[in-house]
Amino acid sequence: MSNIVDPLVRQIATRVRTERERRRWTLAQLADASGVSQAMISRIERGESSPTAVVLGKLSAAFQLSIASLLALAEGTRDAPGDDMTADTGETAGVRRGDGAPEWRDPDTGYRRRQITSPHFPAEVAEIRLPAGAHVPYPAAAFAFVRQIVWVLDGHLTFHDGDTVHDLGPGDTIELGEPSERAFANTTDTECRYAVVLTRGTRP
Repeated sequence: MSNIVDPLVRQIATRVRTERERRRWTLAQLADASGVSQAMISRIERGESSPTAVVLGKLSAAFQLSIASLLALAEGTRDAPGDDMTADTGETAGVRRGDGAPEWRDPDTGYRRRQITSPHFPAEVAEIRLPAGAHVPYPAAAFAFVRQIVWVLDGHLTFHDGDTVHDLGPGDTIELGEPSERAFANTTDTECRYAVVLTRGTRP
């Protein structure tokens, strides 16, 4: 078995540990705030386990951060493929090639999230690919302090917004209101692709 650790797993490990320590929280305190076990948080922080989308949602809710923020590069780093804004390539500053955008895959559902914007851009834009049959729930707190719109690009998305269910097809959008428990589901037999555009509201 390979001992090579996925760079994005290391990145998430560093981010979670940094956010916890910045708040001076113990593992037990983060476990209480998020509902994720201490053992799982410890494995994530050591880079031994890639968290699922559900776990990331719970951790982001506890930190009052967006999921994109947990997946973003550590502030000041520029060593991701395709993210060198100063390389002598003759290209316009800020260009990021399609194969250079960081992508994270949920080890549980196969949900894939590709971050379109860099950590320094004022809005967060991500492309999501939700496999057939996947169901990804998030707690209400994961949507606090943000404004968000979901735009379906291909396929069919069943979006649960609290007790309300929305069936969305290509071109459909939904602007999210006050935080509530939400879930993204694909009840079809083909992949669903959608974009999430997020801006931060009042800071906690």
